[in-house]
Amino acid sequence: MRIALLSYRSLPTCGGQGVYVRQLSKELIGLGHEVTVVSGPPYPVLDDGVELRELPSLDLWSEPNPFRWPAPRELTNVASMAEFVMMRSGQFSEPLAFSLRAHKALRPRKGTPPPFDIVHDNQTLGYGMLSLRRALAPHKIPLVATLHHPITVDRRLHLEATTGRRARFGVRRWYSFLPMQARVARGLDGIVIPSESSRTDIISDMGLADGQMHTVPLGTDHEVFSPDPSIAKVPGRIVVVTSADVPLKGLMVLLEALAKLRVERENAHVVCVGKARPGGAAARQVIELGLTDAVTFRSNLEQSDLVDLLRSAEVAVVPSLYEGFSLPAVEEMSVGLPLVATTAGALPEVTGPDGEAALTVPPGDSGAMAVAINRLLGDPELRARLGAGGRSRVEAKFSWRAATAATARWYAERIDAVR
Repeated sequence: MRIALLSYRSLPTCGGQGVYVRQLSKELIGLGHEVTVVSGPPYPVLDDGVELRELPSLDLWSEPNPFRWPAPRELTNVASMAEFVMMRSGQFSEPLAFSLRAHKALRPRKGTPPPFDIVHDNQTLGYGMLSLRRALAPHKIPLVATLHHPITVDRRLHLEATTGRRARFGVRRWYSFLPMQARVARGLDGIVIPSESSRTDIISDMGLADGQMHTVPLGTDHEVFSPDPSIAKVPGRIVVVTSADVPLKGLMVLLEALAKLRVERENAHVVCVGKARPGGAAARQVIELGLTDAVTFRSNLEQSDLVDLLRSAEVAVVPSLYEGFSLPAVEEMSVGLPLVATTAGALPEVTGPDGEAALTVPPGDSGAMAVAINRLLGDPELRARLGAGGRSRVEAKFSWRAATAATARWYAERIDAVR
């Protein structure tokens, strides 16, 4: 098959989008397919054999000049105008703008055979995708999408964590793209999802039909994310991979748990793989709880550095208030790290029952989290047993090879359905 894999942004060193695009495209090539990744900035790191087609944007969020004012010559098309005007009015503009650019770039040209057999959108779900689907339909080329989880959950948790009428209005305005995503998702030729928890929430929050969705759990490269006994464990080290200032990810709960834990265990400290916004909620809470010397933020890690960091920890924590899947949890299990994980969303599907790969706690319960972390830090045998259980679970259920093969079979079904 000739596959176009679309991603509106694909930062390779943080977040699931860049990881998903890289690993899925790599394994599809390994299965003998042709893959072109179509991405806006930041662009992905891709493996040999995968073609990258860049769709430049205004890139209004990037350092060192976020929220910049573009020059007039940059605002000569509808996509750029939408990206700029929506950003200036406090809305998340990238999905719509990228979808408009993708429609222009990928719509079949008159007299030219279409270069793809299927187009796969990685949760852009902008209105341009509906236009692109209509352009592809006469050529019997399906347009499908991955929907990791409904962002309506992010909005709800963000609103719960926000006080003040003006601030809450700003949150609602930022998430104004959500009705668009629901409408677009309902109009595509199929949706692949990572978990049954996501299926339930997508049906409830976005109105998709159950039969439109197909579940394929995500994976990890368990040959790269692997245990290495030669890497020394740092006593008391707790690692968390998260978006620091996103309420849904639960970092505030972990920081509260760490403050409780350090009353009994002074060497306990957290390394957070994620960037804390200067003056943001996470940075403020670190100071307020007196954890300045016990919390380190690291961002933009190369994959090899991330793997070695995970190997150096004694415990990994997944404190999320919701997850549609959780690639970090799978990667942590893959290196043999024992977890403390909440029971939010799809996490029980990922980590298994309490005591197999993780000690599980209710979401938002910092006391229970502190107790579970303390138990693991004080029990090397339990850490070893849970770490081995997690590694075995990954090898059995969560390889990228298996996930990609299942996705490719689903592609073939979607192609047959439109022909």
